[in-house]
Formats: sequence, C-alpha cells, structure tokens
Amino acid sequence: MIGVVVLLVSVVVAAAAALAMRWKNGRFSQVADDREVMTPGRIGAPLGERATLVQFSSAFCSPCRATRVLLADIASKVDGVTTVEIDAEEHLDLVREMGIMRTPTVLVLDARGAVTTRASGLPRREQVMAALNRAVDAR
Repeated sequence: MIGVVVLLVSVVVAAAAALAMRWKNGRFSQVADDREVMTPGRIGAPLGERATLVQFSSAFCSPCRATRVLLADIASKVDGVTTVEIDAEEHLDLVREMGIMRTPTVLVLDARGAVTTRASGLPRREQVMAALNRAVDAR
C-alpha cells in the first residue's frame, strides 16, 4: 500500500513540475535593473540602433532553430532591431556570467545594450514583440 501512495505522490509531483515548466517556457521576465550590459565586444556583433535580440543556442537544440527563424523574421520587419546568435558551447564564460541555464535563451537588449527582458525556451511572436516594445520604450 505504501508503494502505491509513493507512486501516486511521485506522479502528482512530476505532473506539477511539467505544468510549471510548460507555463514558464518561452515567457519573458523583466530584469530588475540594468546591471547586465552587453557590449558589441561581448556579443561579437554590433548592437541594433533601437534594440538587439540575443539568442544563446546549441547545436543539438531543436527549439533553437525555430527561435532563430522567429527572431530573424522579427528583426527583418522591425527597423533598428538586430539579432545575434551566440553558441553557448563556445562561450561558456559568457553563459556562466549571464546565468544562462538552458537553450534557447533570448535576451532583449535596449539601444545601450542593457538587458531589459529574458526568456528561456521557444517564445511566441507576440511575446517577443511585447518585450521589444518595452526595450524601445526604456530608452
């Protein structure tokens, strides 16, 4: 009987964790302050005039490919926005410094390079657009 109870509790805990991860996946969270600043030298590319979308990805990550396409499409349609992809495996020091825990992780930078929002997982188009609007308004 104890084994059945332990099994049921384990299933409930696993289901709750899966739901929490699914809910959080791709959602942008505000960054409390602008202490995290990414310079062109740190990301290996120039910053966008209005905002920059920085994606940390890895070779084996299938959501990274979809995120890359989404960000490139948005950057091509929004003036002054650029996108930069950083291979997490090749830049482990930057991954540790920025607290990147999984790929894809997207950082939205304002014109100065300050991180305004971040998301891990595949974001939806409307989430990226809302985060971009916040970054542009933060100027």
